[in-house]
Amino acid sequence: MSKGKILIVDELHAIFKERAAAMGYEVHDEPNFTRAQTLAAIADYDGIAVRTKFRIDRELIDAGTKLKFIARAGAGLDNIDEAVALERNIHLINAPEGNMDAVGEHAVGLMLSLMNNFRNADMEIRKGKWDREGNRGYELKGKTVGIIGYGFMGSSLARKLSGFGVQVIAYDKYKTGFSDQYAREVSMEEIVKLSDVLSFHIPLTNETRQLVDEEYLLHFRKPIFFINTARGEIVSTQAVLNALNKGKILGAGLDVLEVEKFPALAEQPWFAELISSGKVILTPHVGGWTFDSYRKISEVLSDKLAALS
Repeated sequence: MSKGKILIVDELHAIFKERAAAMGYEVHDEPNFTRAQTLAAIADYDGIAVRTKFRIDRELIDAGTKLKFIARAGAGLDNIDEAVALERNIHLINAPEGNMDAVGEHAVGLMLSLMNNFRNADMEIRKGKWDREGNRGYELKGKTVGIIGYGFMGSSLARKLSGFGVQVIAYDKYKTGFSDQYAREVSMEEIVKLSDVLSFHIPLTNETRQLVDEEYLLHFRKPIFFINTARGEIVSTQAVLNALNKGKILGAGLDVLEVEKFPALAEQPWFAELISSGKVILTPHVGGWTFDSYRKISEVLSDKLAALS
């Protein structure tokens, strides 16, 4: 007897479909479905699985009159209207465990690239310029890395840093008593006083949107290297650029931006300055999107689906 029907509307690793089917679900894999097609079909389904294609908002949730769960193939739930899902007693499952190693490694990669001028050095050599002094870098060893948010992603980064001889400090507004062998829990005051490197690992909420602005960055005592692999909307890009110009930020590694994808990204007033800066490394929101995490995310989702059954 079928446990119900699941609609997959995004690109998920096949292991999720295979495991869900083995549990007794009827799974329809429709990665090319548009929002309109999903809206027209969702009333027939008990569950929906999505990655980033579109927002699962009140309209879609209300149309899904049989919905029992929404599976988000990734870490955050910011593209799902959690309040509406809660009203309907719909279970939300996500998979931060599946890409936490990818994000941690990506953040370390951005740090090393920035601190050692990998991007500029590579570009200069390709243009016939050999400048050792201009590309002299910094060592991570002996530095203090401040982590904002100590969930799956933040703690993963801390573990990755354990062999570099750094002091890792972490602040999490919603947790206490989380100090471990990899990081020491501190106040925000200590973060701004001690950090040489700052890395963000917090979700996008109404409270965190545009959290990092001119005033936020003003408080840091030392020039910092700035890393964001969380959500672009938590940071004012212009504020980061201004801090770079003032020497408050020595380099910025941004895997996420306030506006992502073209052509909208190119239309932003700060875009020209962003791409012309030699102190910025940009990646297209791939921190948690490796060949390995693609499978692991679906494995975690299927495990959590099994736990619901």
